Amino acid sequence: MTLKDARERRVRTGGIELCVAELGDPGRPTVVLVHGYPDSKEVWSKVAARLAADFHVVLYDVRGHGRSTAPKPLRGGFTLAKLTDDFLAVADAVSPDRPVHLVGHDWGSVQSWEFVTVERTRGRIASFTSMSGPSLDHFGHWIDARLKRPTPRRVGQLLGQGAKSWYVYLLHTPVLPELAWRGPLGKRWPKLLERAEKVPAGDYPTATLPSDAAHGAWLYRDNVRPRLRHPRPDAVAHVPVQLITPQGDAFLSERLYDDLERWVPRLTRRTLPAKHWVPRTRPDQLARWMEEFVNSVERGEPSRGGSGRHADRFGGQLALVTGAGSGIGRATALALAEAGARVVAVDRDAGTAARTAELALAAGASGAWAETVDVSDEQAMEKLAERVHREYGVVDVLVNNAGIGVSGSFFTTTPDDWRKVLDVNLWGVIHGCRLFGARMAERGQGGHIVNIASAAAFQPSRALPAYSTSKAAVLMLSECLRAELAAKDIGVTAICPGIVNTNITSTTRFTGVDETEARRRQERSSRLYGKRNYPPEKVARVILDAVAENRAVVPVTPEARGAYLLSRFVPGALRKVARVEPKL
Repeated sequence: MTLKDARERRVRTGGIELCVAELGDPGRPTVVLVHGYPDSKEVWSKVAARLAADFHVVLYDVRGHGRSTAPKPLRGGFTLAKLTDDFLAVADAVSPDRPVHLVGHDWGSVQSWEFVTVERTRGRIASFTSMSGPSLDHFGHWIDARLKRPTPRRVGQLLGQGAKSWYVYLLHTPVLPELAWRGPLGKRWPKLLERAEKVPAGDYPTATLPSDAAHGAWLYRDNVRPRLRHPRPDAVAHVPVQLITPQGDAFLSERLYDDLERWVPRLTRRTLPAKHWVPRTRPDQLARWMEEFVNSVERGEPSRGGSGRHADRFGGQLALVTGAGSGIGRATALALAEAGARVVAVDRDAGTAARTAELALAAGASGAWAETVDVSDEQAMEKLAERVHREYGVVDVLVNNAGIGVSGSFFTTTPDDWRKVLDVNLWGVIHGCRLFGARMAERGQGGHIVNIASAAAFQPSRALPAYSTSKAAVLMLSECLRAELAAKDIGVTAICPGIVNTNITSTTRFTGVDETEARRRQERSSRLYGKRNYPPEKVARVILDAVAENRAVVPVTPEARGAYLLSRFVPGALRKVARVEPKL
């Protein structure tokens, strides 16, 4: 379903006519999408199409934009009070008997903050999802607090946001913004969005852009200075609010929302590694968060967004973890679950994969499924990818964790040993990156790939030539992929754990020795790792941090960090250590 299928109506209010479009079943909960500057309702077309299957979706052109008429005169015609009148007229027309769920972006969010904090809208709004647009009242108090107590940190925040708000000053100048938008800026704007914001080319922006932007300048002129000078002291939201913050927003600092709990008693936070125009660049994730939030409000339940440290970042996202049956894989799956992600737990052992999925649901995952596959089997991985994409959707976070160990000198490591370790440790990662990463890239809405390498990737050892080679290849593969996928907003991280207390030692193959000696070495290695006792849960926390911060190479344990530094600055020292024969 697209906006071409929408039912349109005209709503009269305050001497103007608003163009309103509706999608979906009017008997379902109503979601009203309010656009920002210099947009029209078409900015929401991708999100609206995704929501229409489950909700009654309403979009309208703000006065003076798109196919709505403009007030005469323009000056004084765009005040927050008049915008509130418009919203109430739309809400009464499309959902007279039930409160609506409100969603705003940019200036659509700015005006929606007014709607959810004034008394006359109480009972007409059920929830509010805000993105890239703060309340002018909250912003005014934020500025006042930093002016009255100007610590170095607060002054830095004030100057930083002041620099980001450069366009606001320009829009207050007379005539020039109108001339620019109706002239060269209006013509070049689609290409500017495509280059700077990575907004896909197509039927957006619409042909009304020059007049939309010229009229919309009065949104700033009629409201910004008066409200920032005299912010309302009672601007408290009377509905649950979901705040979605794009971390790469060029116009708004994340620090603007530091004190938002003061104004919003029921707040759910989300963050996206994206720029300002998220309705165009991240429609899948936005629609998923909106659906989850609206449904939770309709049920009268708290939002199931996760309770972990990174719930704002991973809540509702689809994460797939290979080797999830135990160790680092299981710990990572559970950490993602605690943060509210939907988890696909993949392992070659069906029982341990199923157990991880059960634990993930108990930990807070908004969905969890077990899949069985041998990551070294190309055809099996292709079937898995087809099944996951068909049943669960495109993966947002991929963790290629499955791996095996092989220990022994180069000359006792047989070609078969080499094939096994490379098939799992390297080809398993290649299959995952190729099959799931390709869908991420095709979708064009970002994502993240985590490849579990090892400190052995940069620490030579005469006892681990095959294992170290496989992990060094994973490290370089990750670096190459990171360079290639950066243009698609897909991050790639190589995690190098070090000595972690997992069961990999109990399954490691020792070459060149008989079965009794191999078993003795396994037991001795397991005791060593047990004494070190670095838990996989710590590695999982580092993995989530690394994804949230989009880090490239992350050595985890102290010994891994030390070896990484030596490899960068004193590689000769590591080579000398590698000549020492380890006691196994």
